[in-house]
Amino acid sequence: MPHALAVPPTYAPIPSAVHPNHAAIDARTAAWADTFDIGSPEWRSRLVTQDIGVFAARILPEGQEEVVALLSDFVIWLFGVDDGYCEEGELGGRPGELAATLHRLLRIAQNPESPMLTDDPLAEGLRDLTLRVSRCGTALQAARWVDTLREYFFAVVWESEHRAAGRVPGLNDYALMRLYDGATSVVQPFLEMGYGFELQPYERDSKAVRAAAEMTSFITTWDNDIYSHHKESRGTGYYLNIVRVLEREYGLSPEQALTAAVAQRDRVMCLFLSLRAKLEDEGSPQVRQYLRGLSSFIRATQDWSISSLRYTTPDDPALLPSSFTDEPSDGSTDPLDIPSISWWWDLVPVSRTAPLGE
Repeated sequence: MPHALAVPPTYAPIPSAVHPNHAAIDARTAAWADTFDIGSPEWRSRLVTQDIGVFAARILPEGQEEVVALLSDFVIWLFGVDDGYCEEGELGGRPGELAATLHRLLRIAQNPESPMLTDDPLAEGLRDLTLRVSRCGTALQAARWVDTLREYFFAVVWESEHRAAGRVPGLNDYALMRLYDGATSVVQPFLEMGYGFELQPYERDSKAVRAAAEMTSFITTWDNDIYSHHKESRGTGYYLNIVRVLEREYGLSPEQALTAAVAQRDRVMCLFLSLRAKLEDEGSPQVRQYLRGLSSFIRATQDWSISSLRYTTPDDPALLPSSFTDEPSDGSTDPLDIPSISWWWDLVPVSRTAPLGE
């Protein structure tokens, strides 16, 4: 078994916050998972100790409680799909069969009355979630949520193909697919629903706002990989993780790969701050609120990752930090050498990407 890697404190320039009713939301999500029989009883008993509701409450610290509860239930459902179908389930190494099942789920999200997967608890849970999304969001937001589910499903089939082949992808492909297979884009529509506003399509689909959303996905999935590496590398099955990808890409030791992963997320974090400042100057009130939501999502992932039993794994303790740092490990303004995302740096003038304090 590989030795444990000590994860250093990561750069956290965004303030921490949590919804005041997080405990009640967490309890309701546990009850929801029981009602819909999500996963096995043993799986549920483990997952409901992992502060899923608190995670959602950190993403929407001042959001409408109904939407925070909806997001919390959706997150535990996503873990049901990820753990049950993709990583630990029988379909994880059968991309064709997985794609067929996920297409049926997508049809249920489009039309919950569709008579498909009628005996599948995840399908029944999705029917409930879909109806609640329609109630909490606008028609445009509900449609966007379905689109993000499609992105997520497509990406996890890609991951399944690599798992079936036992193949580690290159860094460029991994960075691109991680924008979607980490189930981060599917959370972003809730940033609007939770605060009762709607981005106009021309705002959300502008290159700059889309880049800010993609940076959020990059930072949160890199953080997830950094904090979950201990848990994943201890397993007996195949796993995909940025530490493993960097080891293979550059011939690094695990320690060197971890250091490189932290530096990459810190560099993108600095760029996100610069782009956020630019968009706050130029954008509408809705864009500014959306940026606050993206920022909360980033910090929520950090706070939850160092405290949740999902990653601290007390039976085999991970060497995670108990705090964060005010300084990036890499504050360079140069683009990362990852072609699928390097265009982000073109959106911010050099003067706005200068290291903080200069």
